[in-house]
Amino acid sequence: MYKDLENSLLAAIQTYSNVHRGSGHYSKVTTRLYEDAREIVRKHLGVGRDYTVIFCTPARAETFTSRLPAGTWVEVSGREIGLRLGVTAVAARKNALPRGVPFETGGGTARLTGDGWVVWDAVPSRFEAGTPAILNVIAFARALQLLRKTGQSSFAPDTGKTMTADDILYRDNLENNTGADLLRALQEDAAGRTVRVPTRYGERPYIHLDNSASTPAFEPVVAAFFNALHQPEPVQCEIPAETRGIVSRFLDAPAENYEIIFTSNTTEAINLAAASLPKESEPGIRPVIVTTLLEHTSNDLPWRYVADYDLVRLPVDREGFFDLAGLEVLLADYNRDGKHDNQRIRFVTVSFASNVLGSYNDIGEISRIVHRAGAHLVVDAAQGVAHRKIEMERCRIDILAFSAHKVYAPFGSGALILRKGLLGLSSERMERMRISGEENTAGIAALGKSLVILQRIGMEVIRKEEEELTRRLLTGMAKIPGVRIFGLRSPDSPLFPRKGGVIAFDVKGKMPGAIARALAESGGIGVRFGCHCSHMLVKYLHKITPGLERFQSFLVRIIPGMNLPGVVRVSLGVANTAGQVDDFLAALTAIAVKDTGKDSLLPQSVVKKEIGNFVERVRRRVWDEGIDK
Repeated sequence: MYKDLENSLLAAIQTYSNVHRGSGHYSKVTTRLYEDAREIVRKHLGVGRDYTVIFCTPARAETFTSRLPAGTWVEVSGREIGLRLGVTAVAARKNALPRGVPFETGGGTARLTGDGWVVWDAVPSRFEAGTPAILNVIAFARALQLLRKTGQSSFAPDTGKTMTADDILYRDNLENNTGADLLRALQEDAAGRTVRVPTRYGERPYIHLDNSASTPAFEPVVAAFFNALHQPEPVQCEIPAETRGIVSRFLDAPAENYEIIFTSNTTEAINLAAASLPKESEPGIRPVIVTTLLEHTSNDLPWRYVADYDLVRLPVDREGFFDLAGLEVLLADYNRDGKHDNQRIRFVTVSFASNVLGSYNDIGEISRIVHRAGAHLVVDAAQGVAHRKIEMERCRIDILAFSAHKVYAPFGSGALILRKGLLGLSSERMERMRISGEENTAGIAALGKSLVILQRIGMEVIRKEEEELTRRLLTGMAKIPGVRIFGLRSPDSPLFPRKGGVIAFDVKGKMPGAIARALAESGGIGVRFGCHCSHMLVKYLHKITPGLERFQSFLVRIIPGMNLPGVVRVSLGVANTAGQVDDFLAALTAIAVKDTGKDSLLPQSVVKKEIGNFVERVRRRVWDEGIDK
């Protein structure tokens, strides 16, 4: 059965992108497969449509079901069927679901946020914080199908393929390649590289320019995932320990000073950190958390709900940077001079890089300022780990979180790295989170393998490669009539070295959704549009007035399906090439000057139908049977 499972999952991996709000063919495929998986689980559990299926980690499932009345839910986990995927599916009666603030916040849990208010998303997104373990969920659902076909109850380890953790994590067919040579080899082997998709100009190779949302898997990473999946228990136990060492070395987080807890994604990691902040030890003091306008909701919402802490938010400029001198003054006002009565800043939490503007914070200098004032530094590194070198010990970063699906290992893993003794985590909760995170052994293997490969390439090689592509993008986009770039626009700016390969833009006279769809239909290019879970930043970029903000909040509450326009975002990764950038610029130019239909082979209505047929073909390859909706 493993072979059947691998063949099905390979079809999903070849056409993988993040779910929802993506415009490209791959996002449409992945979204459909992910929602198919809910239906498969619902049928497996024998519940009606008055139930909704929520995909959780084991720890999340335990927390979620504890809030549901007895008799209103049932669940099934990967562990029960012999697959350590870190997936537990909870089918809950819709009318029994808890209201109010979700048990975890951030990511897609919110439709719109403002300073002090949140409009929560609909079910099931409200209970699936952050990017879910999409491919693991698809594998889990397919495994349920296969077990039903064969009449078996579980997957047994494949003893004919027993390997050591070292074999899985360090050995591969590219292990003798390094630097730029390895990078070029990986570009040729990137998942989905050879897939051709329907466009108005005929079939074209798909171009993934949505790396800020999620990255494709390298072939050696896919192999590590599959190899780990069917190992016996002793090897499954070795993999997290060895990967913990890889993470420690990659991020300069020595084991004697830092704990490493595997999670499902950055959002789960930050929620864990926020829920575990220590109680204030100084009598009469009200502790404060400082964050910025730049943050993704996953590094904003969890901190809003920390009991007994207040929240202060720093502004940013139009290029996506905040004033370090202003941070220094703020810390002095609170902690040295006592200008805010009994309030003292205890934690400062910032993104390493913006997921909208691609601006990189100077973490070393921020850390110096923060620690000199007696506070601690938290870093959301989701957008940075795959692109720039991070040195936790040297920069004195106290807490850091990141996701594997941003580092070419989209198999539902992530990590929280924290300075020992800093948080108020009991030994019991630490063990509970450890067990939950390590349930996804195959995903952890994929994460470890991806970091090994990035280390072989060299982070400086990656930085230079992506810097050149970013320069090419900005230079080309600046020449296109009607295109407005948000954030840093000029490669000649002295701040350009702190600009990553994420560019937000719009086109005069066109809605962002229409631009993104046109890029897919005319060029086979996948980008993303909307507010990118950074609602407050996008509203700031669009200069939304307080009155209009209140009106938007009213509209999204009364019109459930309404999406705010936001911005279009193109984002680079190591699998992208200069040729792909040029293809994007040509497609965007045609859209801006309104000649996307010129010389096209197919009308738009036919292309939409062909894209739908493409999605259905992939579904058949994955499920190998019909899915009734």
